[in-house]
Amino acid sequence: MTTTTLLGALLPVVPLVAGLVGLLLPPAPPDGGGRARRAAIALGVAGAAGAFLLAVALLVTLDGPAEASGTWVDLGGLTVSIGVRLDGAAALVAVAVAAVALAVQVYSIGYLRRGPHDDVDVDHRYPPYAAQISLFTAAMLLVVVAGDLVLLLVGWEVMGICSYLLIAHDRRLPEAPAAAMKAFLVTRVGDVGFLLGIALLGVSAGSFRIADVLAHDHASGTLAAACLLLLAGVAGKSAQFPLHTWLPDAMAGPTPISALIHAATMVAAGVYAVTRLYPLFERVPAALAVLGVMAVVTLLLGALAATAQDDLKRVLAWSTVSQIGYMTGALAVGAPAAALFHLLTHAAFKALLFLAAGAVIHAVGTTLMSRMGGLRRGMPVTFWCTVVGLGALAGLPPLAGFFSKDGILHAAEDALHGGGPAPVWVARLVWLAGLAGVAITAWYATRLLLRTFFGAARTPLVQPHDPPAVMRWPVLLLAVPAALLGLAGFAGSFTDLLRPVAAATPERPSDLLPSVPLVHLGPGVLLPLALLAIGAGLAWARWRRDPAGDPAATLGRLRPVFARAFRLDDVQHALVVRPTGALARGVRTADEVVVDGAVTGSGRAAVGLGGGLAALHRAALPRAAAGVLAGALLIGLAAALIGVAA
Repeated sequence: MTTTTLLGALLPVVPLVAGLVGLLLPPAPPDGGGRARRAAIALGVAGAAGAFLLAVALLVTLDGPAEASGTWVDLGGLTVSIGVRLDGAAALVAVAVAAVALAVQVYSIGYLRRGPHDDVDVDHRYPPYAAQISLFTAAMLLVVVAGDLVLLLVGWEVMGICSYLLIAHDRRLPEAPAAAMKAFLVTRVGDVGFLLGIALLGVSAGSFRIADVLAHDHASGTLAAACLLLLAGVAGKSAQFPLHTWLPDAMAGPTPISALIHAATMVAAGVYAVTRLYPLFERVPAALAVLGVMAVVTLLLGALAATAQDDLKRVLAWSTVSQIGYMTGALAVGAPAAALFHLLTHAAFKALLFLAAGAVIHAVGTTLMSRMGGLRRGMPVTFWCTVVGLGALAGLPPLAGFFSKDGILHAAEDALHGGGPAPVWVARLVWLAGLAGVAITAWYATRLLLRTFFGAARTPLVQPHDPPAVMRWPVLLLAVPAALLGLAGFAGSFTDLLRPVAAATPERPSDLLPSVPLVHLGPGVLLPLALLAIGAGLAWARWRRDPAGDPAATLGRLRPVFARAFRLDDVQHALVVRPTGALARGVRTADEVVVDGAVTGSGRAAVGLGGGLAALHRAALPRAAAGVLAGALLIGLAAALIGVAA
């Protein structure tokens, strides 16, 4: 094992050890102090910091694809290996995951010290919270560096249970446990398909090792079925239509956890898994067409739903759904490097936005924008960091989101000429939806900024102010990549790092995908910029006419439809939840009435028959003598009749 592969192997191990040790700590005392909390803070920060340093060291030392593995289990010729598979994309994603995890661990020290609604409320469950973040980080890093599909699946599933525990952290909120259960169940639906897809690929290749799976010549039907099944898992983990409904409800969890889920772990895992196996998807245009349609629907659905939300965190949640649609759209048109580039910039500006939103919620005590306003003067640091994050989200140059989003639009436009692996109509849909998404994103980003930080305060507040240093510094540091990371797209070395490792073929003798520029500055950027200006200008003009009003009022009758995300949650409830509940009740009734009834009835019949016989045996002596005499007479009479007849 080389130094590079050793670094890759240690990446998930460090936060894993910190998390497992942290789980052994007792809860902090009710006053929030004590050694348990301090130990949990030390373990959480040390685990994330160690992972970050290892990821940076891996990025610096990596000079090409590297792999190390050994046989874990051999099931009659079907091999499961344990090892790592590293390339530039894995190193960059690992840096992003560890950086966001470190920021969340540090930020949580201040955010979970006291509750936002009660100055004397202290979170005494901090030790398990910090440990679960470490396990969450370790699981995602395992997905990033895994060299075997079964090992990847282990990290994939551990993320599911960690998300359940962290979303339900504040059990005093009635919606938190329900949101956690919903996230767990909806993602499990997709994970069933993901598991079956992995099983098909492993059985077909005779090994679950990713290199073997990519190099194997799978039967076309098997490969198509496996890719479509994998997309079910991607839809669940990355909150894509139709398994997107869990993500907005997950905002019931602590805000730092929202940042972790949206920026670095769950929603990024699906996109990363597809890039890991992209050479397989290239060979199945039908799967890419399904992915493209899913991306287009999700992109527009998330953007339109974000326009009508009053909850600050739900606006950001729906924006994540939409932005992941951009990434999956890039994959559908044959641009995995552009998808990864947007994944990295999105990790920076979405983590920034959620942590800035947490600072606002911490100061104001509410998540509703209708009760905010006028925070710009009292919270200048939070305001400017939010401006950077929203500008990057909307694609405002020269912020990071502008370059990564433009790369996706350029790739879709190129694919219109038939150069992509998917059909041309898929590229056309992705391009048109991407352009529409630019205008809509600019509209709701501008609305969020104006409703939160401008105008008059709509609720008397107790001196809103910027958060303390332990919360302020993570926000300030995340503003740097949110503003500048897009400029890295001009560097050829950065472009080379983002090329996912592929299987060598006669048509592609290199082990890397062809290098494609990430940044395309030309006349094509004018149209997205014009749409951005139109979207932001419409929201600003509506707000200028009535600073006390909500620009979402212009949506008219569509507003409640958008606010309920086209009522797709209700559709799922009607088509899935209710029939499943009715079926479960019917099965329970059949079990209780038919199965249990038959068993209980036969038992009662046997008891009754036995009781009757016992009663006869307990008859009084005269009755018994009379019975014997009657029997004797009957026997004698029968004998006489038989004799006469003879």
